Amino acid sequence: MGWKASNIPDLTGKVAVVTGGNGGLGLETVRQLAAHGAHVVIGARNLDKAEAARKQIESTVPGATLDIRQLDLGSLASIAEFARAVKAVNPKIDMLFNNAGVMAVKEGKTADGFEIQFGTNVLGHFALTMRLLPALLATPSPRVVSTTSTARFQAGKYDLSNAHMHGCYDPWQAYGMSKRADLQFALELNRRLAARGLAAFAADPGFSKTDLQPASARANAGFMQRFWRVAVALTGQPAAMGALPQLRAATDPAAVGGTLYTPRWITFGAPIVRGVGKRIDNPAQMTQLWELSEHETGLTLDAALE
Repeated sequence: MGWKASNIPDLTGKVAVVTGGNGGLGLETVRQLAAHGAHVVIGARNLDKAEAARKQIESTVPGATLDIRQLDLGSLASIAEFARAVKAVNPKIDMLFNNAGVMAVKEGKTADGFEIQFGTNVLGHFALTMRLLPALLATPSPRVVSTTSTARFQAGKYDLSNAHMHGCYDPWQAYGMSKRADLQFALELNRRLAARGLAAFAADPGFSKTDLQPASARANAGFMQRFWRVAVALTGQPAAMGALPQLRAATDPAAVGGTLYTPRWITFGAPIVRGVGKRIDNPAQMTQLWELSEHETGLTLDAALE
């Protein structure tokens, strides 16, 4: 039968933070966390959409406790304010889902001058994790789950010396680079903090029917964007299934940090642990990514642990 939402244990008393919790995978993740007793903080850029998501969940999950906070992962200032506000109310956080993201958009910059996809998907979540670490480490066994994608195999040269692809930007390679980096960040975070009790995971949703593909097509109406919008609409699994890998990583008592959860059949199916491969599980590359992230964001692990 495989692992399913009903396998999630009682989460009463737990606090979870979910980025992009107002739609798609994030919405389904929030729904299941709330249904199993967790208090969930939703980080969302669009507050109107987040309020609609709150009403939808509360109508189907009696007693759900949700807190909506504005969060723009493309702004280090927004991330800092979000983290400050969340920690003021929740000095202890049990789970962080680095779930939100953008896909294959036209070349552009975040508020801090980073390439949009790497800046949002990677640096934004790195900064958020560093900001929330004190609250995460205040709990006995915190977990951090970062969402990757099969697009990690489309990362091209994956040149971290030019992570923002200056002069050679390609929407899909940039997306692939960001998703490969998300996976490597999870592995490196686990390596650096496992001794402190934190477990970090990566989760791949497979082909899931969310607004990610339509949003990508709206933002950059190229052939591949239109192709994947149609392909996923026809062959993708429901968002509720796509959320299971990250839900299992965060809640399964038997889950071991430093692993990747994906659908059993690559693009669909129940979540299982899958090997990463030496090409991605590259210690030197992961150290380079970590140092780049600290330099770009101005946030270091040493400072976060003080």
